[in-house]
Amino acid sequence: MSKDFINIKNRKAKFEYHILDKFEAGIQLLGTEIKSIREGKASLVESYCYFKGQELFIKNMNIAEYSHGNINNHEPLRERKLLLHKRELSKLKDNLEKGGNNTIIPLRLYINDKGIAKMEIALATGKKLYDKRESIKEKDIKREMDRRMKY
Repeated sequence: MSKDFINIKNRKAKFEYHILDKFEAGIQLLGTEIKSIREGKASLVESYCYFKGQELFIKNMNIAEYSHGNINNHEPLRERKLLLHKRELSKLKDNLEKGGNNTIIPLRLYINDKGIAKMEIALATGKKLYDKRESIKEKDIKREMDRRMKY
């Protein structure tokens, strides 16, 4: 039995943020949401994570409505609860409250070997404009080096 490899990435995340620490979280989903994710119809582009009390939620993650869903289909942009261990939650909350420009962002959404949807989230700080320019410059240099090595 071969499973489809689902790996939905937030491609802007590494360009917009400095990644400080990564975590793997489960997601509380409805039946039609997991079916849509298995079809690859999800987007993490404008999404972010926040605390509501002691629980972590993700907002603005777009999971398209399931194509064969009925009137009980899910709302595409609803908030979804992220499932982490208490010590991981407290570590994230402490880092957010410590101050600075820290935020929690999703990096990728994938389905593991057991068929469970997981999300890789990261504690990150926003990059300044000159940092973004530096990232572009490094990427261009690497691309040029690869081209020259090819010939």
